[in-house]
Amino acid sequence: MTDTPKGAILQRDGETYAIVPRTPVGLVPRETLEALARVVQKYEIPIVKITSGQRLALVGMKADVIDDIWEDLGTDIGRATELCVHYAQACPGTAVCRFGVQDSLGMALELEKMYVGIDLPAKVKFGVSGCPFCCGESYVRDVGLIGTKKGWHVIFGGNSGGKPRIGDLLAENLDRDAAIELVRRALEYYKENGKKRERTARFMNRIGATQFKSALGLSD
Repeated sequence: MTDTPKGAILQRDGETYAIVPRTPVGLVPRETLEALARVVQKYEIPIVKITSGQRLALVGMKADVIDDIWEDLGTDIGRATELCVHYAQACPGTAVCRFGVQDSLGMALELEKMYVGIDLPAKVKFGVSGCPFCCGESYVRDVGLIGTKKGWHVIFGGNSGGKPRIGDLLAENLDRDAAIELVRRALEYYKENGKKRERTARFMNRIGATQFKSALGLSD
């Protein structure tokens, strides 16, 4: 049996694969976009799909070209099946949006960089919104942040899957450093106490928000 190529996901036909280049917070630099276009043409890739996590999936390649495609792309692998942080999705925030009150792109980039490659009990997704309109879907991500005029709300344990769950609000109006520190503590506790493949939503259902907040030194 042939080993699965690096960063590849076997498709339902049992013969072709998909890969997901890492594009932090959905930003695609011109160089990456040009490389993607060259690769799609060179290898005649039949499907390019924008995913729900603000990423680009290349679909329909045979195993023998996957390594060459990664070399030509020159990007990191966007994790899609491993037990780790898969992505941080973010709205434009103060970078361009007239409603933005916090730098959601900068916050999401920093959080993703902090956790790239770190093993966790299950996959984890970040959602960062630059204002209370919550375009980053922060309440239905494992870790959510929402910008306000006074700071950041921090949310934990959301999920938008088959058993959706609104995440628990841990704290309100934190400054940037305090919000990042709270996320670190929350994920550390989850890493130490979560069961293998137990998403944060199921973890929070199991232990309860009161116990979780108490363990982090927060008032309920």
